[in-house]
Amino acid sequence: MNTGRLIFTHVIDLLDRKEFQRCIEQYPMPRVSKGMTARDQFLAMAFAQITFRESLRDIEACLRGCSHLYAMEIRGNVTRTNLAYANEHRDWRVYEALAQVLIRKARRLYREDSNGLDIDEMVYAVNASTIDLCLSMFPWAHFRKTKAAIKLHTQIDLTGSIPVFMHVTDGSVHDVHFMDRMLFEAGSIYVFDRGYLDFARLFGIESANAYFVIRAKSNMRFSLLSLVQSISPAVCAAIKPFGSALTKVNETTLKNSDVSASLIPRLESARSS
Repeated sequence: MNTGRLIFTHVIDLLDRKEFQRCIEQYPMPRVSKGMTARDQFLAMAFAQITFRESLRDIEACLRGCSHLYAMEIRGNVTRTNLAYANEHRDWRVYEALAQVLIRKARRLYREDSNGLDIDEMVYAVNASTIDLCLSMFPWAHFRKTKAAIKLHTQIDLTGSIPVFMHVTDGSVHDVHFMDRMLFEAGSIYVFDRGYLDFARLFGIESANAYFVIRAKSNMRFSLLSLVQSISPAVCAAIKPFGSALTKVNETTLKNSDVSASLIPRLESARSS
């Protein structure tokens, strides 16, 4: 017979009670549920995520048949009604603040690890994933006429592969809008796919004294001004459009360049007219 602690409680030990309580006090619930505290709600939903529960009924049935609720630190009455009320009325920013606390802890643990790129600067990868949903069950997730979806925009710290910022939108929202919510750190490098190619937004990274790496679209017209020795071997070339008289440069030429370059994105939206 196992007399030790449950694995679930070892996972929950990562949560500091005082920090969690500060998050709750920062975003109080208008009408507190007496049968279920914010901690009980979080523990129930964390258990559901870890054990792949599929519905509130599934969560209730599984926890009701569990004889270790006290050992799991769940003190409230976990019912479908209590869970549904808490999920609908408790401010989601409580758990966003808690996630930021855990992210800071994780980044401190991986601070001395290498990001595999042999550079000292912080490197972030930015991408988005579309998650298909059933249109009849999620009509609010606008995507297409016959399909619903949400889009998960993520900024990942490559040192430890830790997500530092995530944002969920409708599936119809373009990837580039995620850049409006990002806070750029001076001296850091941001890696984007070509879907984030927007000169005005990229100039915001330059204004923050940060750097970016991005794939060029096949129809992008630009002129190579110069190659500048970079603080790291990670980036491409300094480019600037010339309005209507743009010269197209082969992307392969930049990729094969032996000179590391600092991206100075003083770019304007290229007008093909």
